[in-house]
Amino acid sequence: MNTRRAIAAIVVPLGLGTTGFVVAAPEAGDPVRVVVETGMDSFELEVDIDAAPITAANFLRYVDGGYYDGGTFFRTVHADNQPDDSVRIAVVQGGRNPDLEAASFPPIPLERTSETGLLHGDGAVSMGRSGPDTATHSFFICIGDQPSLDFGGMRNPDGQGFAAFGRVVAGMDVVRAIHQAPYEAQQLTPPVRIARVYRKE
Repeated sequence: MNTRRAIAAIVVPLGLGTTGFVVAAPEAGDPVRVVVETGMDSFELEVDIDAAPITAANFLRYVDGGYYDGGTFFRTVHADNQPDDSVRIAVVQGGRNPDLEAASFPPIPLERTSETGLLHGDGAVSMGRSGPDTATHSFFICIGDQPSLDFGGMRNPDGQGFAAFGRVVAGMDVVRAIHQAPYEAQQLTPPVRIARVYRKE
């Protein structure tokens, strides 16, 4: 199977729902490995294209397009820096290069954990969102198990949870180091630069 197939970057208009778009799912197959090189060393993700095909394809089109190269991990969430949240979590969040001229791809439908079976355990990789069907490029990694981010969990008041689509399979110590880097409120100071994100051959 050619892991660089173009299908991961196709957007098909539906004319339905809040986004009006869905990402064409990649063909089923072995999980895709993705390397994330940062200013604090590298780590590796496994993207589950079978369990979460829409979310996985969305993430991979940003990877394949080089959108994360030059991006940052900008947010770290700890027990002591979320005073307004009754449900506490621990994650680190990153996103695309903000200096790229091209806009983000349209938002994607929410693949709930109740549908995919991919829960927010330690090292899970998931998409940031506000309301349902609003995820674009920003992703986060769980530090420890975070069941309040699953479907039915109440970190987000709508109870729909977030869309996990993979997990860290190597270099979790690097992710934890990013999580422990200096911060003010929930902002990493300075942000941790993402040098390059690419599929592992």
